[in-house]
Order: sequence, then C-alpha cells, then structure tokens
Amino acid sequence: MDELVARVSAALGVDAEVARTAVGLVLGFLQKESRDGAVSELLAQVPGAPEAIQSAESAGGGGGGLAGLMGGMGGLMGLAAKLNGAGVDMSQIPKLGHEIFGYAEEKVGPEKLRAIVDSIPGIAQFV
Repeated sequence: MDELVARVSAALGVDAEVARTAVGLVLGFLQKESRDGAVSELLAQVPGAPEAIQSAESAGGGGGGLAGLMGGMGGLMGLAAKLNGAGVDMSQIPKLGHEIFGYAEEKVGPEKLRAIVDSIPGIAQFV
C-alpha cells in the first residue's frame, strides 16, 4: 500500500494522507462495483488495502455542498464527488486512475486487470 500511495502522491502532487484516502476510495469502489469478485485477488495483493478502504469510508471522502450531495450518489459520479471531497481535483482523477490501474496490472497481470475493468461499466476510460 505504501508504494501505491507514494506513486499516487507523486503523480497527483498531493500529500500522502490525501493519496491514501483516494486509493482507499477507489479500491472500495472497485470492490463494491465489481461483479464476480474480480477485485478480490487484487486486494489480496495489496497489503493494507482493507484498512485503507475502511479508513476512506470512515472519512467519507468528506465535503459539504455539491460534493457532499453527489457523494450520496452511486457509480462513478458518486466516486468522483467523494474523491473531490477528499482533496483530489476533478482534473487529477485520470492520473489517479492511471496510477492505480498501472499498479493493479503489475500485481495481477493484464488479463485479470481486464476482467476487473470489464466488470465495471464506465471504468475503462480511467485505465
């Protein structure tokens, strides 16, 4: 987890806590939205993933106003709002996806990553 957080922090130019929350939010989203448990193997390969997901969900991605309202929505829009509330600018989300999915491919290989991406509508644009 520390390696992934460091990569995200460097790529986005955010501090490690924002990066850790963002990673937790994305991994939690993948876990929740993926069909057939395609994400389970990835999470098993990322030490600290369950704790990061729990911590990010407890923090809620924060945000009042529009971000808080949209965070109650599901899907990618809800995730984007939570990420924004956690300190990730909308323009940084593609970089975040690139780093997380690049790391995922290193851990589980391109075929399993494709299974994860194919199991969640709309997520392919962030790979």
